[in-house]
Amino acid sequence: MSTQFLELLAREASAVEFERPIIEARARGADPATIEELEQAKVEALKVRDLLKRRARREAELSALYDTAGDLAALRDLDAVLEAIVHRARQLLATDVAYMTLHDPEQGDTYMRVTDGSISAKFRALRLAMGAGLGGLVAQTATPYSTADYFADSRFRHKNHIDEAVKEEGLVAILGVPLRLGQRVIGVLMAANRSARPFHQEEVSLLASLAAHAAVAIDNARLLQETRNALEELSQAHRTARAHGEAVERAALAHDRMTSLVLRGGGIEDVAAVVTDVLGGSLAVLDDLGRPLTGDVGELAELDSGVFESAQASRALGRTVRRGDLRIASVDVGGEPLCTLILRSDDADERILERAALVCALLLLFRRSVAEAEGRVRGELLDDLISRPGSPGLADRARRLGVDLSAPHVVVVVRHEGQRERAAFWASSQATLRHGLAAGRAGEVVLLLPGHNAGGVAQRVAAELSASLHVPATAGASKVCLPGATARPPEGDASGAGDVAAAYQEARRCAEALIALGRVGDGASAAELGFVGLLVGDGRDVRGFVGRVLGAVIDYDARRGTALSDTMAAYFGSGGSPSRTAEVMHIHVNTVTQRLDRIGKLLGDGWLEPERALEIQLALRLHRLGHTSTP
Repeated sequence: MSTQFLELLAREASAVEFERPIIEARARGADPATIEELEQAKVEALKVRDLLKRRARREAELSALYDTAGDLAALRDLDAVLEAIVHRARQLLATDVAYMTLHDPEQGDTYMRVTDGSISAKFRALRLAMGAGLGGLVAQTATPYSTADYFADSRFRHKNHIDEAVKEEGLVAILGVPLRLGQRVIGVLMAANRSARPFHQEEVSLLASLAAHAAVAIDNARLLQETRNALEELSQAHRTARAHGEAVERAALAHDRMTSLVLRGGGIEDVAAVVTDVLGGSLAVLDDLGRPLTGDVGELAELDSGVFESAQASRALGRTVRRGDLRIASVDVGGEPLCTLILRSDDADERILERAALVCALLLLFRRSVAEAEGRVRGELLDDLISRPGSPGLADRARRLGVDLSAPHVVVVVRHEGQRERAAFWASSQATLRHGLAAGRAGEVVLLLPGHNAGGVAQRVAAELSASLHVPATAGASKVCLPGATARPPEGDASGAGDVAAAYQEARRCAEALIALGRVGDGASAAELGFVGLLVGDGRDVRGFVGRVLGAVIDYDARRGTALSDTMAAYFGSGGSPSRTAEVMHIHVNTVTQRLDRIGKLLGDGWLEPERALEIQLALRLHRLGHTSTP
């Protein structure tokens, strides 16, 4: 009987044909043991069939890779080799389209180099900025990415012109792998389908192997071109060497001038003045967030997003990037941008601009080190105020840092999922600028800032830190109620320290409540959380809560002698039925309707929405309890 399955395997029958021996046995009236034996034989045969198919597919893949390696060995035409690689990628992965994009160092983006199966001219002319779309993300991160449904995938930064081109081509599922030369990404090899489909790890590995061959072909072509260029330039070697020596000497002299300025206490403005004196033109220096440190504001107004993408490319390449008549040199530390120099000049000596960028980066690092040292002192004081409020000398330490604990302050706790070091540095800078304190902890930063409006401070901090981290930051705040707002505590007194600790706990609960309520990226104090604020706030301002929710109705009843609040209570108690409300209050149902209309005008639209209605019912109950407790 197993011979039948061997015959099916030998002629590469489809999976459904392996059911035939079992069906025939049942038709002959075979006993259960025979049927069971056939079932087991079928399962084993199908396993062998799958193994043979995988091995056949692997042989085809290895053959294609071998053919590609042979093409590279006999490289004559780069375009032909790249087209063969893209065509083989499409065939082996059985996709509708395959294409390759290469990095453009001058424009700081990637462009379509080769396509196979494409039908859209707009798609073939597409350029992808670094980090934009799936291809831009692969180029930016040097990591393979795939999606079974591109338009439903939120991991990618969608751009209108990219999405329009992808939609015109009709692509849905896309897989992309980087073309790498060492640690440098020079492009992306991609395979795409016009219907949804997942990409398995074997397919990712195969496409990555083809991408490695493509990178070798491109690098070989580059080396060949460099060899030709070197041969062509031999006749001008003497003049080039002399010009190079003059440029190096000029750059060294400019570097000496900049170094001397720094040693004499000069700043970034002085370094920028040296660059414009040597190279002419106009220069702008931007910080890590793209804000101007020095330079002509009018010049900065002309800059577009492409300039900042070029700055990103400059950091990736480690050299100056040109964009039109601009030269852009950007420096990073640990993968984080530090400063960017943008020069508009006819002088093409990029060495001076790059050395100036390094000097500016060193100045900013020195400033950051000083700020971090001060930030540690401020953070240690805030930690002591929270965890050891009874320690002696806290008020005196605060005064030495310019913080008056007897003045009104707000404690803000910010929860975030961003970079801890960046968040801590931002908080420390804010504390220094606003004469407050800041401390960074795992997953959160804590600030003690002067002010009265806790909710407003929380919203501002959440918005600004979210913009700095590029991820949502959620801020809870609580006002520090310190006794004697105008009196200075005596020497060694820790006045207010206990209030800081209590306010920290309340602010932390507020931040947790915002996250639980789905308001990630928002900021609020207990007062802005409605009835939830009664649960998380230490003050539990019941009177204030009732006033915010029902004040308009209560005031109307007091002025007119009406019973709108009682009508609301009866209406909610009767399950929202006007007729049952009328029976309970012994009034006509039309009167109930008129009162409900009046209540709607006083409280505004949406007062019967579930969340608002719950808040109103709680306020009504608290209001009635307040009346019954009055002597």
